[in-house]
Amino acid sequence: MLTSIAGRCVVVTGGSRGIGKGIAQVFARHGANVCVVSRNVEQATACAAALGGSAIGFAADVATEAGAQAMARAAADQFGGIDILCANAGIFPQTPIEQLDAAEWDSVMATNLKGSFLSVQACLPWLKRSEQGRVVLTSSITGPVTGFPGWSHYGASKAGQLGFMRTAALELAKYRITVNAVLPGNVVTEGLEDLGDDYLQTMAASIPLHTLGTVEDIGNAALFFASREAAYITGQTLVVDGGQILPETLEALET
Repeated sequence: MLTSIAGRCVVVTGGSRGIGKGIAQVFARHGANVCVVSRNVEQATACAAALGGSAIGFAADVATEAGAQAMARAAADQFGGIDILCANAGIFPQTPIEQLDAAEWDSVMATNLKGSFLSVQACLPWLKRSEQGRVVLTSSITGPVTGFPGWSHYGASKAGQLGFMRTAALELAKYRITVNAVLPGNVVTEGLEDLGDDYLQTMAASIPLHTLGTVEDIGNAALFFASREAAYITGQTLVVDGGQILPETLEALET
């Protein structure tokens, strides 16, 4: 049983859909004050309303310094500070290298990688004052561990997050702020559900636990990193993938 996180202020970027929404739901369920951040104000406010309690929605583009700073100020003004940042905002257009242009590459890097840096930097003044300053990055198995056709820019951004994480963990340790990352595997989100049952079953068949993850699975991992019990863990990654990266071949799953 983790020490209660009730009353802590949590900022979740990319929090209105998919994994971000799952993270927000887990923290809200445990009594945290959640600021749901999205580029779409309607989606952010609708998600916050569904969470209930003291949750708020805020529209910001964390790929810009102005957006990240406005997000942090809004959360701190509403809740009196920021204790936990879940830097989850990410985009993943699928484009082969031969068709990939520089503008799309830059867009993915701006949201996924620069957005993580800008979000940490913006929240840092309040994280430094917190008794439980935590940063949790949503990376991926794609990039740091595996590859997938069409996601060269996405994979590079997710691997880049881990390089940023390690130095950030060193620099922020003097403030007792921990910086860690969750690496999801295949997780059922709105986008995956649109691909149909046959596709989902094929994906599940390549996972040792024979099921796709849920957004709550990722939220629970983020909750652990944000807990008092994880205070001595920093600069680390946690793969949440049902064992997906373990088998050398599909035949290994036939035992």
